[in-house]
Amino acid sequence: MAVILGCIDSRVPTEIVFDKGVGDIFSVRIAGNFVNTDILGSLEFATAVAGSKVIVVLGHTQCGAVKGACDHVEMGNLTSTLANLAPAIYRVDHTEYEPRSSANGDYVNAVTHANIELTARNIINRSQVIRDLVAEGKVVVIGALHRVETGAVEFLDDTEINQDTL
Repeated sequence: MAVILGCIDSRVPTEIVFDKGVGDIFSVRIAGNFVNTDILGSLEFATAVAGSKVIVVLGHTQCGAVKGACDHVEMGNLTSTLANLAPAIYRVDHTEYEPRSSANGDYVNAVTHANIELTARNIINRSQVIRDLVAEGKVVVIGALHRVETGAVEFLDDTEINQDTL
């Protein structure tokens, strides 16, 4: 029914978060819930081939990948992984946040939200297959935020991409 693009964080197991069993959803997990060519291919399979109707970009509070990106962590292959989150950092109005590091929870939350929004938009911009499915009204892309403190998930209406908002 859906494909969830979420983080690898063990506090955010998508099947448990959405109370779904084995075989109910597709789950794509990567630190920082961003997209690349391989992930887009997986999303295209889930929607165009297997028939999923919803793509959920699931970010979460206290995300270590977002915190690492905010702190400009550089270490081995993690450096290039976190570089995928740089557009979200640049999108946040830096004049509102001081310090601009993981020590500032409001800043981390703003970057998390920006990352969810940008990832949802990148799915559409980078995949003609999914863009066509959305235009035909067969698929919806939406962002959501999992609050690890409470377990609650809030869907972010400002991130929804459907045939009317495409």
